[in-house]
Amino acid sequence: MKKGGILNPRINQLISETGHTDTIVVTDAGLPIPENVTHRIDLALKEGIPGFLETLDTVLTELEVEKVILAEEVKTVSPEMHDQIVSRFQDIAIEYVPHIEFKQQTKQARGLIRTGEFTGYANVILVAGVVY
Repeated sequence: MKKGGILNPRINQLISETGHTDTIVVTDAGLPIPENVTHRIDLALKEGIPGFLETLDTVLTELEVEKVILAEEVKTVSPEMHDQIVSRFQDIAIEYVPHIEFKQQTKQARGLIRTGEFTGYANVILVAGVVY
């Protein structure tokens, strides 16, 4: 965990409890949130608010990431969003899986943060690294 200024106490708790190789998912408004996930943080207020990218950027101010997992479909369905996501992870491994598998992997996440994003496949699994 880094320290940068997230105001939401539930997100702070989620990040502070996240250890090496744990996962956090930042999602669009449509991804199903598994009931068994410990931290289910729903920030969605209305279409586009808060946005996926601004939420992702905020989480990245606090979380050290060693790997990213994306649905393969984002490359063709939402190529602009794909490019925006990838641009944030220049030196970090990116893995692509079919969306069905992506949804299965979310069931193992420490937490999910749902945004108001309406762009298809704007979802990312962040695999936590260590700060040292």
